[in-house]
Amino acid sequence: MTGVALKPNELEAYWMPFSANRAFKARPRLFVAADGVHYRTDTGRQVLDATSGLYCVNAGHGRRRIVDAIKEAAERLDFAPPFQYAQPQVFELANRLALLAPGDLNHVMLATSGSEAVETAMKVALAYHRAKGEGQRTKFIGRERAYHGVGFGGIAVGGIPANRKAFGAMLPGTDHLPSTYDRAHQAFSVGEPAWGAHLADELNRLIALHDASNIAAVIVEPTAGSTGCLPPPQGYLERLVEIAGHHGILVIFDEVITGFGRLGHAFAAERYGLVPDLITFAKGVTNGSVPMSGVLLRDQIYRTVCDGEDAPAGAPPRHLPELFHGYTYSGHPLATAAALATLDVYRDEALFERTREREAAFAERMMSLQGLPNVADIRPIGLMCGIDLHCIENRPGQRGYRAIETSFHELDLYVRVALDTLILAPPLIATDDELDAMTERVAETIRRVQ
Repeated sequence: MTGVALKPNELEAYWMPFSANRAFKARPRLFVAADGVHYRTDTGRQVLDATSGLYCVNAGHGRRRIVDAIKEAAERLDFAPPFQYAQPQVFELANRLALLAPGDLNHVMLATSGSEAVETAMKVALAYHRAKGEGQRTKFIGRERAYHGVGFGGIAVGGIPANRKAFGAMLPGTDHLPSTYDRAHQAFSVGEPAWGAHLADELNRLIALHDASNIAAVIVEPTAGSTGCLPPPQGYLERLVEIAGHHGILVIFDEVITGFGRLGHAFAAERYGLVPDLITFAKGVTNGSVPMSGVLLRDQIYRTVCDGEDAPAGAPPRHLPELFHGYTYSGHPLATAAALATLDVYRDEALFERTREREAAFAERMMSLQGLPNVADIRPIGLMCGIDLHCIENRPGQRGYRAIETSFHELDLYVRVALDTLILAPPLIATDDELDAMTERVAETIRRVQ
């Protein structure tokens, strides 16, 4: 399909998400097909995908095994009600996800977006404490510069000002840890920076302020993604989990971006030898092919809420739902089939291991961009990297937007931009030649927007 030739007035009806709508509609950037690590535009150009769609197409585009699974599922069972009924594959998927997860994260709830996964995790945390007779634990601790989706809970614990400022009070009872990023101490670090573990101790300050008995959970991204790829300082996550556990505060790892191989493991928690209480996931679970997300949670949480273990009121009546929560499309048959096929691809092609083997070479490519005009910092970790460009005075985001326009229209490159930060997260299948091409085109983009 080429030559779509949409007229300007045909673009108006759709209000695009997280987009400069007026600028886009004046000069559209349209994809009509994809294969491997390339998109194809409406004019037939091949565009190199340096960000795996939106950090989700980890196994590359157009995977026949996943496509065939979706087609077979659509022909067999288009929809099954998820409330009080189910379809068999969803239990197979839950078991396989539990086997991939670290420790005793043996239970799964499913949804359709990362935002829904975060809302689910937050509600489960509240329900758990209430079942334990600690219903006063309602506060959540997020982190500055964090992204946890666009639900009211997610933006409340999130820490990106532009995502919050238009929506008022949001969810009350939230507070925020400081961002782990400090350019003066961490610039041009490869992987986890050496400076910054002490920032986890800020959780002790918030505990002293709010009292631990009022705090339900702390939620963090192992590596902050949407804000520009901020790896955790060495020892930071370990210290955070230790402090929270000491005070009975649940720890939620938001792994919507870091899950399914981005940092070289099924989940980033495994990279750090940690078992958080809950893990949210999405994106890579279906290789971006059909919307799906979910929450992995530890045995004790499930047993407390569902079986009444350690719950003063005991177990709920067997004929009533233990948790009044869920979505129409939880465990949708097409998404379930896509997820099972995706997990097969990850396993059979050893893509998580492939990431670990190639992390150092990817970092070397990224660090080769140091010294180009206006490059303020470079932060590679796993197969992911943030490249900060110096902001044009009083015009935040303008250089970054020029980079979008330049890379797409002039250099056949798709790269994610957050204000003036370029974010690379290539498909895990990308070859050395393809990674070289991405690096070269990013370098040329930086030169052209200087």
